[in-house]
Amino acid sequence: MSSINGKTVLITGGASGIGKLMGEKLLKAGAKQLVIWDINKENLDKTSFELKAGGFTVFPHVVDISDTDKVIELAKTVKKETGSVDILINNAGVVAGKRFANLSHKEIDFVMNINSLAMMHITLEFLSDMIKKGNAHIVNISSAAGYVANPKMSVYAASKWAALGWSESLRIELEELHKDLHVTTVTPFYINTGMFEGVKSNPFLPILDSDKITDVIIEAIKNNKLFVREPLLVKTVPFVKGILPTRVFDWFAGRILGIYKSMDNFVGHEGKNHGKD
Repeated sequence: MSSINGKTVLITGGASGIGKLMGEKLLKAGAKQLVIWDINKENLDKTSFELKAGGFTVFPHVVDISDTDKVIELAKTVKKETGSVDILINNAGVVAGKRFANLSHKEIDFVMNINSLAMMHITLEFLSDMIKKGNAHIVNISSAAGYVANPKMSVYAASKWAALGWSESLRIELEELHKDLHVTTVTPFYINTGMFEGVKSNPFLPILDSDKITDVIIEAIKNNKLFVREPLLVKTVPFVKGILPTRVFDWFAGRILGIYKSMDNFVGHEGKNHGKD
């Protein structure tokens, strides 16, 4: 079991959405200090003000995590400010909800950088200290889209598949060190943060409540769970996809579950087929 009490936590995309909720809940659960990385200064200032007003120790930093040089530079600053990071939550994510043919090269790079490459670079910057110290936990927010292809989510799905494969590989490598190092990979369905505003769902695959899913993630940290797959049907996807022929799975996911039509009315946070969290 991973203890939260007295730990230093770093959350990317921690000024809004589930990142903000996780930070607040971890502080209330006894975390010593919280480092928040976010690109949105307005949200960052507001969140840090609220948390500091509650008596918590918070270190907010504005950063575009797609800029690897800035990530490396800021990681050095964080280590000087707070010492080693004990719990790292790679939460920041973006989506470009368009068909692949309508995407720009810039949009492709941005989604891949934020959703997969950035978490690798960020983790690498803090990993050596985690290995030396032991008793550390890394949470990587992937997505159910890391298991299932979906129209208007091609690059998002690609980024989350990459995040999933990397996260699982990292977990195995760290377990081989036998130093109480843990990785939890989170693969949720759509969450009601506004990032996926306009998406459609059905009773079999309900849109997740941000408050409830953050509780599940924090319990997973405490209990060193390997995966958080929510809602219930997502837990079965790897098995079902593995045993069904591709065309049968397409029929099940597209016609029965409606996944392939879920992005038809997507508008995202900005109302321009783009979302970020």
